[in-house]
Amino acid sequence: MAGRGTGMLHSRLLRYIDEVARCGSIRAAGERLHVAPSAINKHVLLLEEAIGEPLFERLPRGLRLTPAGEVLIAHVRLTLKEFRRVEAEIRGLKTLQGGEVIVATMDGLASGIVPKAAVTFSARYPQIKIRVRVLSGQDIVDAVADGTADLGFGFNLPSAPQLENLWETDTSLGAAMSPSHPLAEMDALALAHCISFPLIFADRSMRMHGIVSRAFADAGLAVEPAFLSNSIEAMKGLAKAGEGIAFLCRFDVAEECRQGVLTYRPIRDHTFAKNMLSVVRRDKQGHGLASELFVEEIVSALGAISS
Repeated sequence: MAGRGTGMLHSRLLRYIDEVARCGSIRAAGERLHVAPSAINKHVLLLEEAIGEPLFERLPRGLRLTPAGEVLIAHVRLTLKEFRRVEAEIRGLKTLQGGEVIVATMDGLASGIVPKAAVTFSARYPQIKIRVRVLSGQDIVDAVADGTADLGFGFNLPSAPQLENLWETDTSLGAAMSPSHPLAEMDALALAHCISFPLIFADRSMRMHGIVSRAFADAGLAVEPAFLSNSIEAMKGLAKAGEGIAFLCRFDVAEECRQGVLTYRPIRDHTFAKNMLSVVRRDKQGHGLASELFVEEIVSALGAISS
């Protein structure tokens, strides 16, 4: 209780100082705040005594800030602004009694990071429904742009002027394979290590296909993938089932690595082009607190995998 009382008194004192500076008069500040001028004057004097400097020049027609007062009032107004922002966030939390967050994402993320973040979020805010839509990259962008999804989360999303990028990172591709694979004991692989085994590529409809194909070509390795798929889930299933190597990023296979059914190894020659993972939302519109908090949950889950 003592801590709470101290905080309330501190907040009240900041408002007193701010209003006196604005009005140039303790009496006028008292009228605006509905507080006795003597009470405000007492607080001002106590603060001046604590600081050891006068905050106001006492003039015949009012008060004027001293140089010390000018320094203090800048701090006071910044603190009050931040305090109002925090109060608004707390009020917003109290309104999280219902609603829905619609997330448009890709199938690999929809089976890994997104449900992990959704379960954690739902335990904290059980009144908020999380709806997950699995779409292609362009469809994710379109859904967020037209308002049928609150958030878009995916790899190499096409740019759109009406979208705002909330978070982005380069998630380099690597080799995903069964833990019993002959190469699984190595800490990192060269592409040349992989060509003796069945290769699992994303099909040509996915940007990953070009990234992986160009990497092998740039390394001077002529390869023909044994399997092609436009499904991350299918690629992971093929890797789990035999000696195939799928080229995916760490976030695609995070849950399978945690379960011990897949292992991920980086490619040591760093030949893969960028593979950007991003969270986007529609720009210049009101965004609910629920979607803001869910973004934080996803970013937190990504950080846990990266660390």
